Amino acid sequence: MSTVTPARRVAFAVIRRVFEQGAYADRALHGEAKELDPRERALAMQLAYGTVQRRLSLDHLVEQLAGRSVDELDPRTLAALRLGLYQLAFLDGMAAHAVVGESVELAKGGPGGGHKLVNAVLRRATRELPPLPADDTPAGAAVAHSYPPWLVELWWERFGADTTRALLRAGNEPGELALRANTLVTTAAALAAQLPVPTRPAGDELPEGLVVDGPFDAHAHELWRAGAYAAQSRASMLVARALDPQPGERVLDLCAAPGGKTTHLAALMQDTGAIVAVERHAGRASALRRTCERLRCSTIEVLVQDAARYTTGELFDRVLVDPPCSGRGDRAARAGPGQHRRGGARGAAPRRHARLLDLHAVTARERGADRRDRAASRVRAPRAASSRPDRRLLHRQDAVVTDELGMACPNCKEPWLRPTNLAGRYRCVYCLHRFELVSVCPECGEHSTIVRMSKTALMSCNACAASMLQEI
Repeated sequence: MSTVTPARRVAFAVIRRVFEQGAYADRALHGEAKELDPRERALAMQLAYGTVQRRLSLDHLVEQLAGRSVDELDPRTLAALRLGLYQLAFLDGMAAHAVVGESVELAKGGPGGGHKLVNAVLRRATRELPPLPADDTPAGAAVAHSYPPWLVELWWERFGADTTRALLRAGNEPGELALRANTLVTTAAALAAQLPVPTRPAGDELPEGLVVDGPFDAHAHELWRAGAYAAQSRASMLVARALDPQPGERVLDLCAAPGGKTTHLAALMQDTGAIVAVERHAGRASALRRTCERLRCSTIEVLVQDAARYTTGELFDRVLVDPPCSGRGDRAARAGPGQHRRGGARGAAPRRHARLLDLHAVTARERGADRRDRAASRVRAPRAASSRPDRRLLHRQDAVVTDELGMACPNCKEPWLRPTNLAGRYRCVYCLHRFELVSVCPECGEHSTIVRMSKTALMSCNACAASMLQEI
């Protein structure tokens, strides 16, 4: 592979780790790109993240050009094709001969002479790149914008075609880079003066935040190693601000890794009091400890435990619950780490979130007569617009307020049944089954009067109490 540039070699390794081992793209890149100079690292990041983000679109092109399913290709050949086609189809300024030649080199060593297929497919792509499907249907939009079909269909029903297309386009735009000045070390103004790129304030509600207006490898700069800042989105920073921890308090942070919010809490508390950070994965917990050390946070105790089973007799002033999400959040901001996640049931996250919240419903309490005027706080970090509406709890003066869950689904019995844009039609956002509100009971045949557009539409038969929802 001596003829392959370092950036393409690293991007190829990252792509294979993501698709073959279920790795997170950002972590794989961090491990593979340690020896790259900033320019090569930036290109490797663009190639790896872009290829992962555009996988569905690229697989469509592969199948059109190769005349076979991607399932028939060996992983090495498929990775080389995806990387090569991403450069030809989605990037400007890439020399076609270099893309083809280096992709062929990367494919060598695979079974069955896959590099020959890579050569033929990419050369054909330089002459006649097939168009992607139109995005006028959910199926076409899923391929054109490279989103999971079930997610596009869900958005299509929930938001309508135009809004969905706007969401899909926006999600593929490059996300902003925001930095949180570590106020235990410096200030936002001092950090901005030291950075080699222009920045602007993140907003009045985030005085420690900066938005970078230019290309910048945040994890390769010496100020990052010195603990002067953390690369953290504005949405993530707002979570710690919402919790509003005070110096000297005790705070419990569940599902704490990678530690951006945890260390932000410590900074807001001026590194006083105590923070207990719970993380179930030993490797992520070790990385969290290194992050705490780099950012000069001495009051954080990291525990390797499952937050759903963590118990303690101690009381905390504030609790942060940030459980593992669906990975569908801000696609633009998380183009690398969020685009390819390990498989699993789509309904697993809400069940786990509910267990976490129920288990720790009484962890945060007021303590002492001098604190009666300030309620203990509990914050669950926000999720994506597409995420199923998990139960959220917020403690205020020992009262627990629970979000309205909604109607129970006749199929899975979970409380996530929601009306669609079509009158009388419903969809469970948990199991994704669809239902129609009928006027004749499917069980006993009795007629019931229903008002389809009303929130009080009859969902059960007056005669036999069976559900008036029929699956479609």
